[in-house]
Amino acid sequence: MTESGNPSQPANVNEYNSSHIQVFKGREAIRRRPGMYIGSTSERGLHQMVFQVVSYAVDEHLAGHADTIDVTITADGGVRVADNGRGLPVEVEESTGKPAVERELTELSFGPKPHTGYSVSGGINGLGLCVVNALSSRLTVEVHRDGHRWTQAYEKGTPITPLTRHEETGNHGTAITFMPDTGIFETTHYSFATLSQRLQELAFLNDGLAISLTDERPERPARYHHTDGLRAYVAHLNPYPPSLVHSPAIAFESENQDETISVQVAMQWNTWSPGEFRSFSNSTRTHEGGAHEEGFRTALTDLVNDYARRQQLLSAHAENITVKAIHEGLTAVVSVKLAHPVFEGSTRTRLSNPEADLYVQEVVRKHLADWLDDHPDEAVAIIRHILNAST
Repeated sequence: MTESGNPSQPANVNEYNSSHIQVFKGREAIRRRPGMYIGSTSERGLHQMVFQVVSYAVDEHLAGHADTIDVTITADGGVRVADNGRGLPVEVEESTGKPAVERELTELSFGPKPHTGYSVSGGINGLGLCVVNALSSRLTVEVHRDGHRWTQAYEKGTPITPLTRHEETGNHGTAITFMPDTGIFETTHYSFATLSQRLQELAFLNDGLAISLTDERPERPARYHHTDGLRAYVAHLNPYPPSLVHSPAIAFESENQDETISVQVAMQWNTWSPGEFRSFSNSTRTHEGGAHEEGFRTALTDLVNDYARRQQLLSAHAENITVKAIHEGLTAVVSVKLAHPVFEGSTRTRLSNPEADLYVQEVVRKHLADWLDDHPDEAVAIIRHILNAST
């Protein structure tokens, strides 16, 4: 609009120049556009803050350095996430003059941490702990490492104390306590049920990892540690009371020679439900499916049809059993871990790595074929259940 207020008169294009362009970086960019980093400022984004910190702790487990994660909703409404991993590095970097932990909490870091193998934080966003720090009114990091306890405090992503060394300790790990900024989030009330569901899911997906959740608002403890992994997850997803076609659940896992992709599968047919299928990549639920789901369905369909014909349960001239019939009553979980997962889709929850399709097919064809041959009675029961579903 011109000075005269007449919108029909064109603005002077010379008045728009480089000085009008604002470029926001780091903390400022995150606080101005939080939805770009955590999805939303609603309850979903609020819980994503917790999951982002937890994902770093899970990375430590995947790298072989942690077996316990304790999550606490504090009495004042904040969250504390503690692990017994290596502890964030505290040495001062010569190039910046800052402790490494401070850089981790103040600079965006895309993708997985180096030398941790498969990475949860390299999943859908993988933007680093600095996002949580920037969107918190206050955050405290406590590190047990190098023989001492170390602490540093932040407000809205800015350090307000230097990294301070305290008493000697033989412990190791990291604890991050943060309070979400009420000026950014629509609500700062955490749902115990929402956190509990995701943490239990992570315990199912990561063998040997114990995760606890405590709510101090009133106190309400929960602890998840599933030594039976995905087989236990399938039992959890099955309808109750179960009406199983076979027991126990079929379960197998494999990792390629280069250690760049691993696959875990558990599956069980029952007669009481239309079926439940869940897939994950790097412990992140892939709601939109993707390459690993396609590989599983392709291999499973081919195997079932081949076995049914070999056992003369399906005539040579009959049409193939459909994917829909095969999945009727099937509870299955497929979990892949990749060194470099690629996500697509409207919500970035579709895995697009073609190697996931090929490797899942290879693993399912080998291990499921062996299971069917080694368990002929259960295999025939499964095929008959599927054939009944197709009629």
